Amino acid sequence: MSKEVDREISLFRSLIKNRRFDDTTLRILESILVCNDVKLLLQITSTLKNFMRYESLQVLREISALRSVDDNLNIVEFLVRVFALIGDDESCLALRYEALLMRERNAPSDQRLQVSGVEWFTFAEHSFQNGFCSIARMACDKALLCFDTNSITFDSETGQHFKYLFEKIEELKDSAAITASSHSVQAKTAQYLKIKPVETHSDQTFPLIEVIKGSASVMFREGIKRRHLRQLHDARGRYRPSEMS
Repeated sequence: MSKEVDREISLFRSLIKNRRFDDTTLRILESILVCNDVKLLLQITSTLKNFMRYESLQVLREISALRSVDDNLNIVEFLVRVFALIGDDESCLALRYEALLMRERNAPSDQRLQVSGVEWFTFAEHSFQNGFCSIARMACDKALLCFDTNSITFDSETGQHFKYLFEKIEELKDSAAITASSHSVQAKTAQYLKIKPVETHSDQTFPLIEVIKGSASVMFREGIKRRHLRQLHDARGRYRPSEMS
């Protein structure tokens, strides 16, 4: 790693630790990630990912009681952009979930913060695409609830748009349930075949998604653990039991 890259990474770390959540910090990160060496780029993104997961946890703890809701949402949006740049989809989803629930909690006193059914549906789609079926189903439930409590979000004059969205949400919810059930069957089959267990670290969690009292990220921690275990069972299921011994 060149001295110039080291210097930029050091500067980025310093700005984050000093809570400089602005475009300047993002531009420095973008500059760091301009690298033609694939191996070096993977090393850089891994380092930044670990650093940002830890710092994000600290930030979430700090802002929970010290800043306004708007400030909190702006900071979370900044963190989402950082994780998007370094390619950490799990952290992006966890923070987006945090922001949606933050808005939902504060919407009764500020209608600007109300989360629409379309927003919940979009989040459900992204969660499902990344393997978080239980989170996707929960988001679908929240989207469906908006038809009763926030129908103005949709086209109240045509009815067709309302019905189309309702059907799409129900379809996604059913797909998430079927996928989750399928993974459960695969896990039970693997257990029945007595495939030799391998050592895992399912009790080890990413710094960003450790338990914070009242944090929406707790569900993502559990979701990530379940997804990793499903991937393990899927991989082991490709081999006969005799090949695994």
